[in-house]
Amino acid sequence: MKRAIKNVAILGSGVMGSRIACHFANIGVQVLLLDIVPFELTEEEQKKGLTKEHPAVRNRIVTTALQSTLKANPSPIYDKEFASRITTGNFDDDLPKIKDYDWVMEVVVERLDIKQSLFEKVEKYRKPGTLITSNTSGIPMHMMCEGRSEDFQENFAGTHFFNPPRYLRLLEIIPGPKTNPEIIDFLMDYGDKFLGKETVLCKDTPAFIANRIGVYAIISAMHAIEKMGMGVSEVDKLTGTIIGRAKSATFRTMDVVGLDTTVNVANNLYKALPQDESREKFKLPKIVEVLYNNKWFGDKTGQGYFKMIRHKDGRKELKEIDFNTFEYKDVEKPSFKALEASKGIENLKERIKFLVNFDDRAGEFYRTTFYDLFRYCSNRIPEISDELYRIDQAVSAGFGWEYGPFENWDILGVKETVEKMEAAGEKPAAWVYEMLESGNESFYKVIDGKKHYYDIPSKSYLEIPGIEDFIILDTLKSAGKKVWGNAGSSIFDMGDDVIGLEFHTKMNSMGSEVIEGINTAIGMAEKSYKGLVIGNEGANFSAGANLAMLFMFAGDQDFDEINLMIAQFQNTMLRARFSSVPVVVAPHNMALGGGCELSLHSDHVQAHAELYMGLVEVGVGLIPAGGGTKEMTLRFSNSLINGDVELNQLQEYFMNIAMAKVSTSAQEAKNLGYLRKSDGITLNRKRQLADAKAKVISLFDEGYTQPIEQTNIKVLGKTSLALFDAGITGMQYGAYISDHDAKIARKLAWVMSGGDLSSPTEVSERYLLDLEREAFLSLTGEKKTLERIHSILFKGKPLRN
Repeated sequence: MKRAIKNVAILGSGVMGSRIACHFANIGVQVLLLDIVPFELTEEEQKKGLTKEHPAVRNRIVTTALQSTLKANPSPIYDKEFASRITTGNFDDDLPKIKDYDWVMEVVVERLDIKQSLFEKVEKYRKPGTLITSNTSGIPMHMMCEGRSEDFQENFAGTHFFNPPRYLRLLEIIPGPKTNPEIIDFLMDYGDKFLGKETVLCKDTPAFIANRIGVYAIISAMHAIEKMGMGVSEVDKLTGTIIGRAKSATFRTMDVVGLDTTVNVANNLYKALPQDESREKFKLPKIVEVLYNNKWFGDKTGQGYFKMIRHKDGRKELKEIDFNTFEYKDVEKPSFKALEASKGIENLKERIKFLVNFDDRAGEFYRTTFYDLFRYCSNRIPEISDELYRIDQAVSAGFGWEYGPFENWDILGVKETVEKMEAAGEKPAAWVYEMLESGNESFYKVIDGKKHYYDIPSKSYLEIPGIEDFIILDTLKSAGKKVWGNAGSSIFDMGDDVIGLEFHTKMNSMGSEVIEGINTAIGMAEKSYKGLVIGNEGANFSAGANLAMLFMFAGDQDFDEINLMIAQFQNTMLRARFSSVPVVVAPHNMALGGGCELSLHSDHVQAHAELYMGLVEVGVGLIPAGGGTKEMTLRFSNSLINGDVELNQLQEYFMNIAMAKVSTSAQEAKNLGYLRKSDGITLNRKRQLADAKAKVISLFDEGYTQPIEQTNIKVLGKTSLALFDAGITGMQYGAYISDHDAKIARKLAWVMSGGDLSSPTEVSERYLLDLEREAFLSLTGEKKTLERIHSILFKGKPLRN
């Protein structure tokens, strides 16, 4: 049957319930958020003379929870206005309303008796066929739906989001014993396409997949850490981005999540898994047990593995726990030969292999933890999953790993790693040996441009289902689809007469190699293709222009070279704007400075929902000069209609640049004017490149016409200059900005006003670009600008001087 979700009822408004409600609101769904009625009046309610029957009292718990969630940072909602899509209420008064809702999701406390009691009430009101799911993190489906009607059980499943649900990609789907397979197919598809999640089908086993493997990896690593005598900072340095895992690494992550959460899952797994060959590993090592018994759970209790000391003079000082004394000490700055030796290895796969095989304490730690995890995962098939790829998907999406266990095993080489595992006493499951004996030496293969996994029952490779519509650059690379490349960029044939340009510099900064790549890709597309997609699969789309080269030229006062460099960048942006074929840019995460300017000059932006976009050049003492200032002035002009208060609108765009405002979502990027109303937003990052390619084809098929340069951009001259100067002077007098900030702001005002024109005038794009370049060039000669650039390049932090 065709099923549409117009509205969702969320039962339970705690940390997860409120955040899941916000994420449904993010995608335009109307939400009913319910929770219990308070047992007693608060002191404040008593003072106001309220009774238990007053609506404000009866809805206090849900109202307080939602308000607290909306204040959270990072925000669970794309736009504060979206909160109007959430209606609140309580179980006693409002539960009957669920009869009008398409999906009812339970998100109450993790107690079976409470969940069963709530489901009994739900069954009185839900209409037959209504989707009913639980966000439980581990209670078995079959236990929760015991005693419920046939229709309830057929439409019931687990939908386990990971916290925070807006940001973590994983959504585990767990069928009950009688769940209709069509329901599972629907949830897998809806979670992927509408909620933007990595939907992973799980068996109804303890903790499902991600927590079963992820928590095992954490607790097992704790045993290794204790045995090797390693410290907090040492471990976090080894287990973060250096090996493709979350920046918060191990101990910082546990402090954020809460040590009690991890320990409770581990304890429950120990009880629920009497047959698990590694059951004893779930027992807490002393370094965890002491903190847990002291209730040092992390951020929620003010101390955990780390503790922030606040001194009387306002200074903050971070301390870390000493595992020998269990007292807090200064944060260490550990050094490992392996990490020093790997600094030049940019490719993550090559770096992982290098580190795991390095002969020092770091290498020993990696081998101990990797080999143990590989063995454990191999033994979990078919217990928790019949297919190995689901384990990788769940762990990667749930814990922020770049590569899952079997993918890492492939990187190290399956056959050679098995030999090393045996020597270390970590013998894997029998099916791994059978795979190797049959001549298959990897868990994954790219066949005919599609990623396949090793299927254990058939002893053959099958295509991974559910990713048929994805465009994965690594897969295109393996399939020989790369058609051009240099040190900083590559061009791929994406099929259907569309090519794609990928950046792969550090932080995807835009230097000469990327500029060459953009021009080459547009030239190739104009000659032989329907159009071009510019996107990548890096951590960030682009952190902006390459400051190192600029700093070198500015330090030598080589202004002719700087002028040439800016002109080349501007011309490249115009090439993207005025190409004869559609150019679609697909930014994600950080799209700053030049990354933002490239997006501004595209025919269409297909943004990922998590987009942190902005023109941030003032932070390094400059103004946007890759067409960014020109483009925002142009957009101001194009947005004008009769009766507008022109200065107010122009001031908004000016302040966005002057304050280096960065969007916190793609939706906010639209509000700030960085994205147009017509630009698209993709929720599932893995679908973004495919969506961008589809837009190229659509623009081409609709009869794409090459744009022409605008010559009718309205600028306000002295009128806006006077307004801006008054505001800047006031900020100076109030000591809100420095003298150098004021100088930068006046340069920006000059460009956006079109110069010192006596009256409002229409100018061309080229005119504004020349003003932009002149202003930028003059600022590169300022000592304070060089100091700001130096601070970013060599200290990694902005300088306000």
